[in-house]
Amino acid sequence: MQPEPLKTLLEDVRSGALAVETANTRLAELMRAASVEDMGFARIDHHRALRQGFPEVVFGEGKTPDQVARIAETIVRAGHRLLVTRTNADAYAAVLDRVPDAVFHDRARIVSHVSPGAAESTGKGTILVVSAGTSDQPVAEEAAVTAEVMGNRVARLYDVGVAGLHRLLAEQARLEAARVVIVVAGMDGALASVVGGLVSVPVVAVPTSIGYGASFGGVAALLAMLNSCATGVAVVNIDNGFGAAAVASRFNHGDR
Repeated sequence: MQPEPLKTLLEDVRSGALAVETANTRLAELMRAASVEDMGFARIDHHRALRQGFPEVVFGEGKTPDQVARIAETIVRAGHRLLVTRTNADAYAAVLDRVPDAVFHDRARIVSHVSPGAAESTGKGTILVVSAGTSDQPVAEEAAVTAEVMGNRVARLYDVGVAGLHRLLAEQARLEAARVVIVVAGMDGALASVVGGLVSVPVVAVPTSIGYGASFGGVAALLAMLNSCATGVAVVNIDNGFGAAAVASRFNHGDR
């Protein structure tokens, strides 16, 4: 079940265009539609969008191209937006055989599909994705593309790390215009604290595994972000651009 048919049903009842008894029957029909589709190797949750506002997302790593393609086809056939993360060109080729209009975002390692009639943006403002260095951009792109597929306006501000702080300060107007800021940084992870001290909106920090030996694969950046002295900074897991976008999208679609 998707949120739109349920919202339409409720609006028809409110306007008097639909009797309560008829609405109750239609609601029962919607609820009887299979909430979980068992494919043998995967169980697709078709009610995820109703509960959480966005359909089930497919994590591509560890799945064969055929498995990714079959799951993708099932999700799109049900009328949902498709988002496959951490995937590759081989899986995309398999998806194309079943979902011809699917798109591969190479830098982000994402396969997506949005129906032509779907609204491009339903978020209330702009999510600004900020990355410290060029090496952080794959994670930043995972966040940016995910946020776009989730129905948000997204802007990008890349290579503005603290080693050249003037690059960030020159973009103060763009920082202030955002409704949510995602900050992606490896090494010392200091960029999240700096941005958190410059803006009044939520900041979602993403530590990356980029850095020399003592960065411990992103642990140093993770701990720095968790210990940020700036208020309003939330932190997700190492390299988790998708998770950051999911949180930012909820901020951008909510009321505050």
